[in-house]
Amino acid sequence: MIVVVMGVSGAGKTTVGRLIATALNARFIEGDTFHPKANVDKMRRGLPLDDADRGPWLAALAEALNGYVSRGETVVLACSALKRAYRNALRAGAPQARFVYLKGDQGQIAARLKERKGHYMPATLLASQFAALEEPAVDEGAIVADITDSPTAIARYAVDALGIAPSDPVA
Repeated sequence: MIVVVMGVSGAGKTTVGRLIATALNARFIEGDTFHPKANVDKMRRGLPLDDADRGPWLAALAEALNGYVSRGETVVLACSALKRAYRNALRAGAPQARFVYLKGDQGQIAARLKERKGHYMPATLLASQFAALEEPAVDEGAIVADITDSPTAIARYAVDALGIAPSDPVA
């Protein structure tokens, strides 16, 4: 099984994704580590990525997911997956991937980003992320989780919605 925890920067993808991975006894992958240096440098300069920037990154993620699928591994990936086309690119590597969308309002997430330390994505790029965001359509079957809940509650909800008995219950 492949689970993609998606949403804008600061929504809690890494925190919730790690909790889901622990509950499923799965490998956790931070999608940001797949960005080429040019993408990271661009974001550090406060410039938003465009589709051309994201293409190679998504292709690398899809290739990695395909490898996990072929080995029968369960993986939880934290990845913004802001547009349907991006989610489709990930599905090219893992057709059965399930998406957990961490949904929150811009004000709440902006407050979180101001508190975050040591990440290359500046809070000034949040508006561009919301501008690019295409929330998953009903036909995509995404699990939608409200980020006003605690990370533990969100992870528990996602694991329940995935319909898999956790190997390590979410505390």
